Amino acid sequence: MRKRGFKYISVLLICMSLQAIFAEKPNVIFFITDDQPKELFNFTKEGRDQNLCPNIDKLWKEGVILEQHHVSSPVCTPSRFSCLTGAYASRSKCSWLTGPLKEEGQTAVQWNSFIVPENDTVAKVFRKNGYRTGAVGKNHVVFCEGIEKIKPKHNDDPRDPEVVAKLKKITDMLKVEYDKAGFDFAENIYHNNPYYIGPLELAVHNQEWVTEAALDFIDGADEDPFFLYFATTLPHSPEGKDRSWGADGRYTPEGIVEKEPVGGHPSRDSLEKRIADAGLKGGSKREALLWIDDALGALLKKCEQENKLENTIIVFLSDHEMGAKGTVYQGGAHTTAFIWKHGGFKAGSRISSFTSNVDFAPTILDLAEISERPSPCDGISFAPELSGIKGLERDALYFEIGYARGVRIGDYKYVTLRYSEKAQNMPRAERQKRLDDFNLVMRNQGKEVHNEDPMTPFSHMILIPGGSNADYGAIKNYPAYYESDQLYYLADDPNEQVNLADRPEYKSVLLRMQKALTEELERLPGNYPGFVKR
Repeated sequence: MRKRGFKYISVLLICMSLQAIFAEKPNVIFFITDDQPKELFNFTKEGRDQNLCPNIDKLWKEGVILEQHHVSSPVCTPSRFSCLTGAYASRSKCSWLTGPLKEEGQTAVQWNSFIVPENDTVAKVFRKNGYRTGAVGKNHVVFCEGIEKIKPKHNDDPRDPEVVAKLKKITDMLKVEYDKAGFDFAENIYHNNPYYIGPLELAVHNQEWVTEAALDFIDGADEDPFFLYFATTLPHSPEGKDRSWGADGRYTPEGIVEKEPVGGHPSRDSLEKRIADAGLKGGSKREALLWIDDALGALLKKCEQENKLENTIIVFLSDHEMGAKGTVYQGGAHTTAFIWKHGGFKAGSRISSFTSNVDFAPTILDLAEISERPSPCDGISFAPELSGIKGLERDALYFEIGYARGVRIGDYKYVTLRYSEKAQNMPRAERQKRLDDFNLVMRNQGKEVHNEDPMTPFSHMILIPGGSNADYGAIKNYPAYYESDQLYYLADDPNEQVNLADRPEYKSVLLRMQKALTEELERLPGNYPGFVKR
């Protein structure tokens, strides 16, 4: 049910087509943004011509837009896990995921599905096949045991030598773990979102600092092909000028550096002026997007200077959509992505077939003519489609987050919600403690507390009454949010407002969707009540 094979196409034909695309091993830049919604792309109906991002615009116009691209788990960590491993996040071997699995009997994918040494990655495969591999920017995916124990507190002074020593120690620890994950180079890393890195004074975005490391990596690649994982912290919170382009450019997660990094960017002061000169209304999101665009422009210029651009593939995507973050609804899972190379792909400007973020690993390895895959690999390569060869289709898309699972087949979407027995029977005192701990974090960050009642239902993703800051917003927008079985026909109901699961005329469709979900779950770890019990 998961996929159909190649039709009327031999493996030899595919290999010959890929060889015609590149005379030598291509470089790959995997450029992933953080919480970038559809309205911050000029090629979507939500954002058409509302943004200033000339470098992004150049690439999607010359590249291939993935019109039906989805992420299997729509929050930061599991989305990144799937991009880098080609596997669903429930396959993470991290103890933060496997520990609760043993206790509850079912997998709850959240910000716990980290890459650990036992997980294979696309970076490991690239490295084994002669590539230099690098990572810069936001982590939130490679596990590093012990950071929370030494991380400075919010009110610590980043000028204090003891605080600086802790921040440096965290950097050293991260580099070790990135090497285990397959990366030769890991510099200028945010180990988490800015608000969670330690001292509140340092909780700012610093895009030039991240870009500077990427340029250093490309400098050091020499004649070897390279794979660069470039992860922005933007446009995720903290929002607003004071904690982004208007902050002190010397502030980094490693402390306060002596000199502001430039990273090949235009000046920060020019962001607002360029937005105004383009006749656009300013706001933190538009300046953040232009700041991201400047980073991409710096990478393009560097590759061109090094005579590498004509042999470089760039994948650009947002880690998930924002309308229903933390759910498997389309508003969280259907996100935006495109892929570019010099001269374009034979596929033309758009691919309308289903793609998932687990598909990136096998696709870029195919484009590099590397047959090896990370193991296990749930993804399906769409490289043949890029070269103009039809015949590979994904029958079903699978989704997982917290206590929700889902599948999409054609225009039908099936969403399920199954809380564990422990969750259903959680005592009021424990619910109160979970809520109090969460609300304390929100207050420390200056954020609004949205729930004080410990008996408010949990969200799909996490066992916090009322949900987390990431996912509570979706609850009020979906009438059937708390129903166990939900069936939607997206052609007529793209916002998933009318649940068809109990209607007799859709019984056969519901059974087909349940069978497809069961087939996916049988391949993955853990139980899921009503579907898989081990």
